[in-house]
Amino acid sequence: MADNPPRGPQPLIGAPMTGPSQAPERVLPTPTRRRLARVLLVLGIVLIAANLRPAIAATATVLDSITGDLSLSGAAAGTLTTLPVLFFGLCGPAAPVLVRRLGIERTLALALAAIAAASALWLAGSTTVLFAGTVLVGAGAAVGNVLLPVLVRRDFPDRAGLVSGLYTTALASAAALAAAVTVPLGDAIGYGWPGALAVWGLLALAALVIWTPQLRRSARLPDDAPSGPGGVTRLLRDRLAWQVTGLMGLQALSYHTTLAWLPSVFTDAGLDRATAGVLLSVAGFVAIPVSLVLPTLAARRPDQRGWIVLLTAFTAAGLLGLLIAPTAAPYLWVILLGLGQGPIFPLTLTIIVLRSRTAEDTIALSTMAQSVGFVIAAAGPLTLGLLRTATGTWTAGVALLLALLAPQLLTGLASARDRHIASRPK
Repeated sequence: MADNPPRGPQPLIGAPMTGPSQAPERVLPTPTRRRLARVLLVLGIVLIAANLRPAIAATATVLDSITGDLSLSGAAAGTLTTLPVLFFGLCGPAAPVLVRRLGIERTLALALAAIAAASALWLAGSTTVLFAGTVLVGAGAAVGNVLLPVLVRRDFPDRAGLVSGLYTTALASAAALAAAVTVPLGDAIGYGWPGALAVWGLLALAALVIWTPQLRRSARLPDDAPSGPGGVTRLLRDRLAWQVTGLMGLQALSYHTTLAWLPSVFTDAGLDRATAGVLLSVAGFVAIPVSLVLPTLAARRPDQRGWIVLLTAFTAAGLLGLLIAPTAAPYLWVILLGLGQGPIFPLTLTIIVLRSRTAEDTIALSTMAQSVGFVIAAAGPLTLGLLRTATGTWTAGVALLLALLAPQLLTGLASARDRHIASRPK
């Protein structure tokens, strides 16, 4: 006897596709349609992830051109690099609130639209629209950061490692691609840095088109599920939740500070702008294969502490080389940084999924870890920029990043143990 799925918004957990119950499908068997629907969902998730970092990586590679054209001070340039990460944190709590009103799928569509709008604003090439667009990118990416792990928990509980690996690989790949091609792309377009940044809006529009079929689902949080700050309140006394938050914040600080300033470190050391952009892209590209397989490998075991130690060691080696002799072996330093900083983000997202039992737990932990964590991380790019202005070199800033690996290691080891956050009482 055929099932008749109910119309209207579906619950967050295991939300099925909706549609007319009286129309029998004759063209394709139901299992085939379900497989195609899952493939399309994964493709949409991957494309959303691919839009969460390119604008930030692209801005880093043309930061010297932006600073020169707009006569930005060192503090203003540091603020520009900090804003996206800061709004990752500030706008993260809005994600569950929007999900309650719009559903997960429509909320993610809104995030893509914000990123596309930011790219269009950048075409104006003024200081005001530059900062406004940067805020929009940060807000849109914040929603994607919080909700993608929730989609993985809801729709792929038995393939969490695989799907997490796919979308975090897309995230890293897109950032690496943006770092590599933004400068030559801007030269080819002939519209300077505004054209080079604006072109990434096309990627957001493409993702929005692919995501459109998912809008029929409009899965919402259950009426009695906590949302926004209230959903996180119960975790404020949970030690494990704070440990995961600490790991998220410290690894994000390390990664986004490097993403923002690594090209400038190399150009100040004497390398040309295009080479500095390529070096940043190398750091991203070497992380791709590791990011693809690591979540699956990590999810196979209840404990992920060994991975935390290994990735932290790679990052330490890369930063040490950058501190002592940045131009002696720049490709080696960025490879080490890529192997350390790139895969630890997908590992952290996987830990969020593994440390929670339900989708409601995942959205609460993801909101807390990414909201508080990215506010912590936002201090990194600004602090490094201020240290560079105050001292005239990058030595103090890189040394600070090295020192912060110690608390990152400690919070990582605590987060990676086989435990779960406290579930919401029923």
